[in-house]
Amino acid sequence: MPNIKSAKKRVLVSAAQNAKNRSVKSAVKTKIKKFDTALVGGGDAVAAHRDAVAGIDQAVAKGIIHKNTAARKKSQLARKLNAAK
Repeated sequence: MPNIKSAKKRVLVSAAQNAKNRSVKSAVKTKIKKFDTALVGGGDAVAAHRDAVAGIDQAVAKGIIHKNTAARKKSQLARKLNAAK
């Protein structure tokens, strides 16, 4: 644990931000998994795709994932959706 007051605060702020970022990343992964299960299970894949892409875009807007990573993930989802049609 740091001794300097500002360093102690940075540890706390960093931990809080890390938890928030992990939660958003986890939510995006969950939406992608829901899309995959909808694709396989015969659910509403189009709505799940729309939801997953929206989640990815929100994560990019918050600066949690890089825009190129988001573009790659969205492209992968679109390819899966088009292959299933």
